[in-house]
Amino acid sequence: MKNGIRVLQIAFTYIGTIVGAGFATGQEILQFFTQYGKWATLTILLSTALFIWLGTKIMIISRRISARSYEDFNKHLFGDRAGGVISIVMMFVLVCVNSVMLAGAGSVFVEHLNLHYQTGLIITLVGSYILLTRGMNAIVQMNSIVVPLMLTLSLAIIFNTIRLPGADSFLRITTDHHFTAVWTSPLLYTAFNLVMAQAVLVPLGSKTESHRVVKWGGILGGVGVGFMLLAAHVAMSAHMPGIRQYEIPMGSIASNLGTAIQLIYVMLIFLEIFSTFVADIYGVTLQLQQHIPLPPKLLIACVMFICFLLSQIGFSSLLSVLYPIFGALSLILVLKLMFKSK
Repeated sequence: MKNGIRVLQIAFTYIGTIVGAGFATGQEILQFFTQYGKWATLTILLSTALFIWLGTKIMIISRRISARSYEDFNKHLFGDRAGGVISIVMMFVLVCVNSVMLAGAGSVFVEHLNLHYQTGLIITLVGSYILLTRGMNAIVQMNSIVVPLMLTLSLAIIFNTIRLPGADSFLRITTDHHFTAVWTSPLLYTAFNLVMAQAVLVPLGSKTESHRVVKWGGILGGVGVGFMLLAAHVAMSAHMPGIRQYEIPMGSIASNLGTAIQLIYVMLIFLEIFSTFVADIYGVTLQLQQHIPLPPKLLIACVMFICFLLSQIGFSSLLSVLYPIFGALSLILVLKLMFKSK
């Protein structure tokens, strides 16, 4: 029973780390999958298989080598020198991604709560700082609440979409994009998100005693990510092309389920953004603590301030420019991981 609960906690934490600002709002899925029409269902299945395989592998290796942070993991994969350089690049990536998380929080407050953009940023920063003082347990506990709710609402959205005239659009929509772009996109998406999740998956796997628990937690987490990807893709396909105009397309789709459900979904989007932001800050802080002799709370505050400055750029612009670039850089690490024995 205890192991079963731990498997679910690992799975929910894995899902919650992937389901950040771009995923929960729908922007990532539009960028990397839905715009490619009927091919997206197959590319989502490919991404799901990679999430199951490689996410689980990251945690298993981290447990075996007792990695303290993603820097230890990268040094194991690439050697001390190359691993150190890659970890520095990863830190830059994570800081930029955290800026996307903050920008997403601001967009939630503006588009659905009629509050100021800066209000969303400040609430996220303050709440994250408080939660980070509790460490990994707080991250696990939060995702154990938020992720099951997100999965439940994904089911509700699927059932609602089935009744729409364009419910089968995900099987019919054509695309003008080249074949290469269609099949490169899921690889870029998976690679980027696995590198982002590494900040949490490494300490999560390292601190779990049972190999079996880590393995099944990773498998279940990968399946959950795939299900949520497919649910969002099917729903957005039924509302194409008009859905593209929204900063938070999934929030708009949730409005079809009624005002109460829409508000719940918007709050869950914010909580997913919040939980991923906390997880990434946690991972960056673990790495910095290995090199900078400053109190953890001061390091957290400094990283958050940098994210706040970068988040002023906006949400969609950051997402569309940063994610493909960082996805390409992440391919190097993922390819190395594919051929690395456990």
